[in-house]
Amino acid sequence: MHAAVSSLRSARFSLFVAATVAALWLGASPAQAQDKFIVVASTTSTEQSGLFGHLLPIYRQASGVNVRVVALGTGQALDSARRGDADVVFVHDRVAEEKFVAEGFGVKRLPVMYNDFVLIGPKSDPAGARGKDIAAALKQLAGTAQPVISRGDKSGTHAAELRYWKGAGIDLAAAKPAGYKECGCGMGPALNMASSINGYVLADRGTWLNFKNRGELAVLVEGDQRLFNQYGVMVVNPAKHPHVKTELAQGFVNWLVSPAGQAAIAGYKIGGEQLFFPNAQ
Repeated sequence: MHAAVSSLRSARFSLFVAATVAALWLGASPAQAQDKFIVVASTTSTEQSGLFGHLLPIYRQASGVNVRVVALGTGQALDSARRGDADVVFVHDRVAEEKFVAEGFGVKRLPVMYNDFVLIGPKSDPAGARGKDIAAALKQLAGTAQPVISRGDKSGTHAAELRYWKGAGIDLAAAKPAGYKECGCGMGPALNMASSINGYVLADRGTWLNFKNRGELAVLVEGDQRLFNQYGVMVVNPAKHPHVKTELAQGFVNWLVSPAGQAAIAGYKIGGEQLFFPNAQ
């Protein structure tokens, strides 16, 4: 029964992604269809933080190329690119990205920028998780029944969260903490859930800074070096999918790692606070 439900959900998700990509390709007017554009499969964090809303008009003005974003969890974005539904992948799970390239689906992985993850929770911190050690915080949470929201969506943030639980010596496969809830959702909805029930949630700092519905939530754990969050970008390999717009895709990637693109990333701020830090090599 569970397998059947899982299969149905997977099929529905694949149909959703296919419909989204089709809308991006076919939804334009005839005049717009003549415009140059690429499709970028990226994370919910780059979209929900507002970064793309800042970057893409700058790139459009510089290049004349429209960038159409399909925002998914990192794992789903990579799967979308494996099917040939994108020209570029812009995500944040280095292990998964390197596997994507090793399998021949990506031309080359380039680092673009970083920020960090933060543990968010109620200001009163009933679990006693506040501090600078993510492993210690998760151990505290595991010993309580306080609600903990997990993305549960194979995103880069979810992959990081699983690493942190493992690093804390907690085997989620054996037994999940009493308050642990998987939403199977993006970063914004996960934060909304945490806000509505005064729960704890791991978030990327960029989405948190752009998040308005904070309620009683605050940053409780930050500053741990393990919370470093690197983003990478790759052109989808035209040897796998000949329809990939290689020249336009490579142009966008080249711009992201150029001085102009890196300056545009550094220039995105909310309330005077920088959300992402360029580090292209």
